Amino acid sequence: MNFIKRISALSLIAAMAVAGLSAQTIKSKSPHSDAHKQLLANQAKNKDQIRLVEKNTFIDLIDDIEPEPDIFTEGWNSKAVNPFNAADVPDSQLIDVTGYCMPVPGRVTSNYGYRKRFGRMHKGIDLQIRSNDTIYSAFDGKVRLTNYEARGFGNYIIIRHANGLETVYGHLNRSLVKPDQVVKAGEPIGLGGSTGRSTGPHLHFETRFMGFAINPAAIFDFANQTTHTDTYLFDKKTYTKARNYAPSRFAKTDNENPYKAADSERESYTVKKGDTLSSIAKSYGLSATSLRKINGMSNSDVIKVGQTLKLK
Repeated sequence: MNFIKRISALSLIAAMAVAGLSAQTIKSKSPHSDAHKQLLANQAKNKDQIRLVEKNTFIDLIDDIEPEPDIFTEGWNSKAVNPFNAADVPDSQLIDVTGYCMPVPGRVTSNYGYRKRFGRMHKGIDLQIRSNDTIYSAFDGKVRLTNYEARGFGNYIIIRHANGLETVYGHLNRSLVKPDQVVKAGEPIGLGGSTGRSTGPHLHFETRFMGFAINPAAIFDFANQTTHTDTYLFDKKTYTKARNYAPSRFAKTDNENPYKAADSERESYTVKKGDTLSSIAKSYGLSATSLRKINGMSNSDVIKVGQTLKLK
């Protein structure tokens, strides 16, 4: 199913309108009586009425030819997080990500990617919050599902957006919206928490395109609370990769592929001269505390050049 399809029928309207109205225009070479003048006045009035009727008829005809695509149909009543058929998803699609709002202002506490110690994919990004912090809709959209999973998301919300994306907000204490409710970007939708399979308050945030869980860091620059660009190119080959345009990571060139900048699959890092624990952690979307915990380090431990640090 193609949500982006548009068919224009303006030329059809113009052609039919001209053809239909020209036949109704009556000209008299020599009006010779009051009755004839009144007849011409009535014909002029009728011409305007015909124009209105024909215009409405043509609009109805256009709707019959190609109704406006409605993205709020496929899988809308499904209780599944992914109601789509993967076979129908295009190999690539340009997605407009303007008109956004960051769901929370907190930093990233856990990246997208495979979690070796759990043996499964983490299909979103975890963002730092305090319990009952307000969670905001990332884009304009319509609530598809509010649900509860004791062994998963806890209380969660799924919103479908006009740009084709769906966003998922997990581990909430409370939902502030209901299914089928229309929301605006930046509108409060829930209160954050630690419900479901969670070890502490945080927002689990996912960005999906027709069921494909895109790495949110490919769309959002969480460190700077913005989007990387006004559009995101979904591609089945790169949707799991992050993007990072930070000049400290690499020098950009016109031919540079931004997906190479932040390798979400990397599991370790070798300390180089000038590195600090904080700078390394920030480069990979971690906190210094999380990096110490992963490596079994105490607050007093100091890193050394050549030392290998685990990133997952």
